[in-house]
Amino acid sequence: MAVFEVKHLGKSFGSLQVLKDISLTVEHGQVVSIIGPSGSGKSTFLRCATLLEQVNHGTMKYMDQVVCEERSGFDHAVYASNSALKKVRTLFGLVFQNFNLFPHYSVLKNIMDAPVCVQKRKSKEVREQAMALLERMGLASKAKSYPCELSGGQQQRVSIARALISKPQILFFDEPTSALDPELTGEILKVIRDLAAQKMTMVIVTHEIDFAEAVSDHVVFMADGYIVEQGTPAEVIGAPKNPRTQAFLRKLNH
Repeated sequence: MAVFEVKHLGKSFGSLQVLKDISLTVEHGQVVSIIGPSGSGKSTFLRCATLLEQVNHGTMKYMDQVVCEERSGFDHAVYASNSALKKVRTLFGLVFQNFNLFPHYSVLKNIMDAPVCVQKRKSKEVREQAMALLERMGLASKAKSYPCELSGGQQQRVSIARALISKPQILFFDEPTSALDPELTGEILKVIRDLAAQKMTMVIVTHEIDFAEAVSDHVVFMADGYIVEQGTPAEVIGAPKNPRTQAFLRKLNH
């Protein structure tokens, strides 16, 4: 069963059409990287996928949960009820490029807050899981620290732990290394590689082409709001067929 599926997705901001007829299926355990130039719609797609924005057209599903669909008599996508969407939100996690940690919360509280306050899980059980995740991220000694006391790479590892604590079926990353110095990028890419080795289903918007080629099962190249080309890393990055993909990769290699 597909973990996440969209068909014919369209998204506009006023008269500006940002996503045009996007269709994509993500299977369980698959790592999908989305590459493309700035302004191609990659981050907007991620925001729509994680319900931070609503699409205008198309259908979207997580597992067997319908998020939105086209219905006769409506000129726009119809979303599921709030209670259904609340359930859908437990199925995914999102890691932002700028970490989005609460500055006035400790590292541990940042990770525990949503499971305890929103999901109403038991504090003791969540604390144990949070500490285990911090251990896994090499940050067990930073549990009582505040975000301002951490490096960018450490903050991003905390935000990955925060996304994992809810045990999502799929994890979305929006340019997870773009706010980091080059030497800190490697530590985040290692965490993502480790997650891939554990068959975590992931969709990664990234400008790290070599990393996308190494870690992905499937690569999507987006430009001007369209999926221009998609396939295996060998097909899309190694031997792209579309002139637009070829030009983009050629530019990066110069």
